[in-house]
Amino acid sequence: MASIRRASAVWKGSGLEGSGTLNTSNKFFNNTPYSFKTRFENEDGVQGTNPEELIAAAHSGCYAMALSFALANAGFTADELNVTAKVTLDAVEHGFEITQIELNLDAKVSGISEDQFNELAEGAKVGCPISKALSATTIILTKKLTN
Repeated sequence: MASIRRASAVWKGSGLEGSGTLNTSNKFFNNTPYSFKTRFENEDGVQGTNPEELIAAAHSGCYAMALSFALANAGFTADELNVTAKVTLDAVEHGFEITQIELNLDAKVSGISEDQFNELAEGAKVGCPISKALSATTIILTKKLTN
């Protein structure tokens, strides 16, 4: 079973002074603004989003879902999985590059041992579809378990 999702971007103007909008077929993003300023200068996100923020959202959401399935397959249910993704964009020789993604997991899972949790958490990091798509980038996972 394939799942196909669509998004589109419209950009007008130069890279530095131009701006664009992002749209998704379900209208979750409906003319959401993005620009150089929202990418590099407006860290609070008030003026719009940027591609790295969208990757962070996709990765944290995908990872949390992948881990919840792994936990369920092992006989556990997460009380809460709080995942934060931090995407680092660095200037490199020929432009910019995403050099690292940090996944920070704070989990509440009753009845699981630290070893079982660590094994499942690491497996979900490798097995999550977004992690697979971003495998050319260093992905670091830090985790904290509260039973």
